[in-house]
Amino acid sequence: MQGANSKSALGMDGNLTALLGYIIGIIALILIFIEKDNRFVRFHAIQSVLWAVVFVVGVFAVVIIGVILGVILGSVNETLGKLVFGLTGLLYFLCFIGFFGGLIYAAIKAYGGNMVKLPIAGGFAEKFAGN
Repeated sequence: MQGANSKSALGMDGNLTALLGYIIGIIALILIFIEKDNRFVRFHAIQSVLWAVVFVVGVFAVVIIGVILGVILGSVNETLGKLVFGLTGLLYFLCFIGFFGGLIYAAIKAYGGNMVKLPIAGGFAEKFAGN
């Protein structure tokens, strides 16, 4: 098992590779398949991809629930429907900010050599990283 200061499958230092996995998602996706030895890099690659999946699922849920509630409540009271659509937009924006905030935080921590776990994605990434 190797760490942040060891070389990754891409031939770069582990901390730099983990950082790039957060910044450029396709690198994280590729690392999931090619990184076998460096658990640090593998953990961060898996977490990066899972964090994106959590974001997409969260946004999808917010939009679907918001639209359904907006249509139902809008049929009762037009102002209430508009309010729900506005709140849905606000929740979408907050999900977006949370996603990028978590991504930046994890990238900085990874570059520093830390294995910080993001909500939801971190626990799964730790299990999938193995070793």
